[in-house]
Amino acid sequence: MPGPLEGVRVVEVAGLGPVPYAGLLLAELGADVARVDRSDQVGVPEGGVAPMASLHRSRPSLAVDLKSEAGRSTVLRLVEQADVLLEGMRPGVMERLGLGPDVCLARSPGLVYGRMTGWGQDGPLASAAGHDITYAALSGALHVTGPPEKPYPAANLVADFGGGTLFLVVGVLAALQSRHRTGVGQVVDAAMVDGAASLLTLVYGLLGSGWADERGSNLLDGGCPFYDSYRCADGRFVAIGPLEPPFYAALLAGLGVTFVTAQYDRSGWPEQRRVLTEVFATRTRDEWVEHFAGTDACVAPVLALGEAPDHPHLAARDTFVEVDGHRVPRVAPRFSATPGLDPTPARPAGADTRAVLAHWGFGDDEVEDLIVSGAVAQAAGDDALGSRP
Repeated sequence: MPGPLEGVRVVEVAGLGPVPYAGLLLAELGADVARVDRSDQVGVPEGGVAPMASLHRSRPSLAVDLKSEAGRSTVLRLVEQADVLLEGMRPGVMERLGLGPDVCLARSPGLVYGRMTGWGQDGPLASAAGHDITYAALSGALHVTGPPEKPYPAANLVADFGGGTLFLVVGVLAALQSRHRTGVGQVVDAAMVDGAASLLTLVYGLLGSGWADERGSNLLDGGCPFYDSYRCADGRFVAIGPLEPPFYAALLAGLGVTFVTAQYDRSGWPEQRRVLTEVFATRTRDEWVEHFAGTDACVAPVLALGEAPDHPHLAARDTFVEVDGHRVPRVAPRFSATPGLDPTPARPAGADTRAVLAHWGFGDDEVEDLIVSGAVAQAAGDDALGSRP
């Protein structure tokens, strides 16, 4: 069955992290995505960035010399047929390549030009380097993550993928809906620091009226004893989150403990934490999970990455699927009439150059001339679309 984005054509200028993940999501939601890799990455294992290979699945790759006039013209021909362009260069780079928004929108006035950067297209830090941890730090997101002693990054989920990719995809889809009404495309300026800040909307709203600006002292940041994780007898952990009184009562009943102070009486929190720590340490993680099965105590095992795909709930929902010998998450969310597509293996840079150009309307002679000139490059081996046309 076709995905919900069937018929949407996307040109993805290959980059790191958030943009490839956006291309993956759009492709597995049914969009026709062509990933434009650099021609000097052809033959380099995993395009030179091995950790990124998992983000390159489900769409074909063509390799282009973006610094050549013929390479630039090739991309612009793709743009003329595309609904969306995705890029994650530093501000000004696409303009210097001759592929900036003004040029592309002149060729295709209905184009949605999706730009992903850490700091945004303007502002004092726009041209500065950074990573998830720096964007999270500036937004306030890093400040609320970790124990009181020091902030800990939540891998690179907060700014790169939460504040970055997901806000870029939301922006692109919103701009496509706007174009449906107006016929006019536009630029989507997605900044990871903006997205990370937006994810803190609830916290900023609570600041000063129930949320202390001090890490590890609040209801949802580890300061609360009944919204935390506890070490079990086998060294593994359970997470508990019975915020509502009935769920909290179910937790205490299951543990066989009572407290003099009320659940939300902060004066009793140190004693609650001491007792919970001692009790959870008396059984293994899986024993506690079995003990609380079927209750609303909000107890869950803290699963390692190698364990999560095998959990009965995730297995029943087919949340993970095997690709190239590795189990990876399927695209989310789910659709009743137009389900997302199964992922297909990542393609090396330039593996599908001929096939992609043919699919996008280039003649055979044109393709050969481009390859001979070096404007594009075809990787050795199979020459067929790596995902789906």
